Amino acid sequence: MTDRKNMILASVLIGTLMSAVDTTIVILAIVNINDSLKSTLVGTIWVILIYLLVLAVFTTQLGKLGDIFGRGRMFNAGFLIFIAGSAACGASVNITMLIVSRAIQGVGAALLQANSSAIVADYFPPSERGRAFGITSSGWNIGGTLGIVLGGIITTLIGWQYIFYINVPIGIIGFIMALTYIKDNKVTEARIDYPGMLLLLAILSLITYSATHIAGNGITDFNLILAAAGAVLIIPFIMVEMRSEHAVINLRAFRNRLLTYSLLAAFLQAMGYLSIIFILIMYLQGIKGFDPLTSSLILVPGYVVASFLAPKMGKFSDRIGAGKIATAGIFLMAVGVVVYLALGVESSIYIVVTGSLVSGVGGSMFWPSNNSSVMSAAPRDLYGSISGLLRTLSSIGTLMSYVLTISIASLSIPRYVAFEVFLGTGTSLTGSIASKFMVGIHSALLMSIALLIVAGMLSFARSGKRETAGDKEQEKLSSGTQGA
Repeated sequence: MTDRKNMILASVLIGTLMSAVDTTIVILAIVNINDSLKSTLVGTIWVILIYLLVLAVFTTQLGKLGDIFGRGRMFNAGFLIFIAGSAACGASVNITMLIVSRAIQGVGAALLQANSSAIVADYFPPSERGRAFGITSSGWNIGGTLGIVLGGIITTLIGWQYIFYINVPIGIIGFIMALTYIKDNKVTEARIDYPGMLLLLAILSLITYSATHIAGNGITDFNLILAAAGAVLIIPFIMVEMRSEHAVINLRAFRNRLLTYSLLAAFLQAMGYLSIIFILIMYLQGIKGFDPLTSSLILVPGYVVASFLAPKMGKFSDRIGAGKIATAGIFLMAVGVVVYLALGVESSIYIVVTGSLVSGVGGSMFWPSNNSSVMSAAPRDLYGSISGLLRTLSSIGTLMSYVLTISIASLSIPRYVAFEVFLGTGTSLTGSIASKFMVGIHSALLMSIALLIVAGMLSFARSGKRETAGDKEQEKLSSGTQGA
């Protein structure tokens, strides 16, 4: 059984690695894509955004499908769709085809992400989950690093098409492993909640589209109306889900304080911390004048440390409690961001390296421990739904972090200049413009610190409650949902 567990873990790692790589791999290829397909810069930005948007909108629903039809089937389907979408991306002859192909790729990634944590929870008991989630969390860190670095290297040496083609052979290996070793869980008798699904789709689509529109065009009456409409729809969504016997998001699960705080901590951590990579790339390219590939390589040490330590920290959390490790980790991430506040126009890049190392250690503590807390608190019959919800909140946080960073950092300089700096298409800033841009960067960093502190407070609030107590609540909740 141990060998089978290792193969299952390897398959999940490949799935998370691929989907993580493609959240960042496009960033350093975006200029080449823009030139090759003769698109506008704003249009090409959607190659990044559509992938994040699909993840944000569909991950929860696709996690629910894993509960209904079997997580093995949905995970395997995710590999096939992701492979097909990747091949179509590489073969794209215009920007519209590429954006549509990226959306297809996003559906496959959502299936992989939505069911990955649930599969780990199916096969690994609570005493082993910290180590298992530590390994899969390293997939996110390694994937983020590979995406940034490989995007520059492959685009420069071979061509942007191959940042997508590389997924095909890797995906086939992962699919064969998953098909061989991951068997379907016992499916539930639940049905798809179409009203809830449509409402959730509308809410997330309106809010995320309005947010990205604000980032690209500034605040207008149009995008404010879209955001308000999405927020208003939350009320009927809650009413529908409370009455549904087979809800897309089972709101009864949020009676568990441990689960609720863990999910909210993951959301705010993603929104607060994942924006840092965008802030630092803008600083290194716009202020220090480095090219995109060099900028990405400077950030590698922190990711390497996080990837190396995550399995060890996850195993450690199995012994002393996931909540304590997660809380210490997220506050350490905030300390790492505080280090970046020392950056100025003439600062040494070693400040960036130091901050990335500190926050990397914090990330290695938070990610596996928080995932373990979430799945330990989730009722077994809701593993897929809760796994999907966790990834959905993280995806929304990632999308919002991008939007907020661009919006805040660009308040001090013209928006088109901020976009050029981020994409590496403009020259480095000097004089008063550089000083003004640093004000915007510091504002974005302060926003990130505030979000991480709130996430840390939520994590601390749940950390006093041992996972054993959460398991008792889980048993009560499971019996309650079965009787509903």
